[in-house]
Amino acid sequence: MDLHHYLNGLYSLIKSRQEIDAEHLFVDETVPRREGVIEGRLRFWDGSLLEFVEILVVRGFIVVKTDYTYHYQDSENRLIFRYDNAPHHPEVATFPHHKHILEGSNQHEMIMDTGPPHLHDVLREIDLHLYPDS
Repeated sequence: MDLHHYLNGLYSLIKSRQEIDAEHLFVDETVPRREGVIEGRLRFWDGSLLEFVEILVVRGFIVVKTDYTYHYQDSENRLIFRYDNAPHHPEVATFPHHKHILEGSNQHEMIMDTGPPHLHDVLREIDLHLYPDS
């Protein structure tokens, strides 16, 4: 898949979700389509918010996320989860890729091993949060 199709796919995914208010959505690709970025602020019906950014490069025939974050928070700006690849948790097996979650009644932040997710998977996880009985 080339960069242009990858970015168009993400843009289409977001726009297909009519229940999401895209407060900010920015897509850019350089000529000759070897680097790109997509970033957004997506607001959900309950006031929760997903802020995300993907920095992309094409290596051979593969689109690679060099940097990313998907930060999901509730309507009162409390973290629900965040995926990122900032190199600040060398203890995780999937370093630098990891996930932050709050757990337990004291809302202790935990760091989990994970690979880089696709935006589709992040939106599916948010759907599970918004519609737990579905």
